[in-house]
Amino acid sequence: MNPDMMEALQALATDRDVPLDALFAALADALETAYKRSPGAHEFSWVTIDPDTMEIRVFAQDLDEEGEPIGDEFDVTPDDFGRIAAQTTRQVMTQRIREAERDLKYEEYAGREGDIVTGMIQQTDARYTLLDLGRVEALLPQAEQVPYERPEANTRLKAYIVEVRKTAKGPQIVVSRTHPGLIKRLFELEVPEIADGVVEIKACAREPGHRTKISVASNDPNVDPVGACVGARGARVRMVVNELRGEKIDIVPFSEDPVDFVMKALSPAKVKDVLIDEESGTATVIVPDFQLSLAIGKEGQNARLAARMTGWRVDIKSETQVAEEAAYAEVDWADGEWVVDEETGEQVWRPAEGGPAVSAGQWVESSVDPAEEPGEATSESETLEATVPVEDVPVEDVPVEDVPVEEDDPETST
Repeated sequence: MNPDMMEALQALATDRDVPLDALFAALADALETAYKRSPGAHEFSWVTIDPDTMEIRVFAQDLDEEGEPIGDEFDVTPDDFGRIAAQTTRQVMTQRIREAERDLKYEEYAGREGDIVTGMIQQTDARYTLLDLGRVEALLPQAEQVPYERPEANTRLKAYIVEVRKTAKGPQIVVSRTHPGLIKRLFELEVPEIADGVVEIKACAREPGHRTKISVASNDPNVDPVGACVGARGARVRMVVNELRGEKIDIVPFSEDPVDFVMKALSPAKVKDVLIDEESGTATVIVPDFQLSLAIGKEGQNARLAARMTGWRVDIKSETQVAEEAAYAEVDWADGEWVVDEETGEQVWRPAEGGPAVSAGQWVESSVDPAEEPGEATSESETLEATVPVEDVPVEDVPVEDVPVEEDDPETST
């Protein structure tokens, strides 16, 4: 081989970041292909390249009737491959180099699903955004983009690798900005305790672009998991929030006790009690009336995130609602559910079979037997006695001076 050719191969290997051995193998394949396409080529032949002298030789063997090689190998190196052979060699060589480059790029990212990458936004449209990762490009589909987040060209962006595909054009790396795993990876970058395994993110629930809840636990009793994630004056969590373009993040301590975990998951709302029904997987949460809207959150967001993070179906009720349900427990209710009237904010019962929702009072009134006939109505005194027993009325509640006293008529008195 010409020494200049050797230098060219070494330069090519350095420039394309391809191992020199891979280039030698590609060159041998290209020469073998070119030889077999030349007239009079032996069917069973191969090419060797001496790594020291860079001498190229072509060897062959004869085949028997069954196609098995027989006899000794012999040298069939042509004096000149000719113009067609040289052109074929260049084409195959170029193809092999491209394949080697694609394989190296794929191997670099294969198995990296779940990692975080930083890229420069190269192109963006209504369908996807392309991130330049250096040697390869990453595809950020519209479905994996945060709503209302507007990627700008030539700005850096962190994304989460969800899939690495091997295609004819090279590896296709699909990334996401909405995956909950992005939150975990960002905290690993900002919180050394998480990267070292001292603090662990146990669960994560996210509504991209709006709010995220994570629960954390510490493997060291001397390390506060929430404080480690928040950082001094909120510096660590602020870095994550900035990368997420202002998305709110709630960090709560993890607990093995489902009651305690659900209570903390509904933070910042204050919870009075939690009733766990393991059979149905429901956690009934009781909150003070003034905390009801905070516990539910805007459009139910706080309750949804708490349910996803804890794995329980969260049913939030106010103290007043619980009291009303207890008071009307004896009433024969139709199948349905309690819901909040969007116009009045009142708790109403929505029948399962359809029809208008009614308040508890309306349902009770419709369930009571019709009033008796007027002629059979009880007297006012009987009604009063039946409603409030006389012995239950405290005497001290009626001041003596307010009770009218009839005076004797002097003309009729004797």
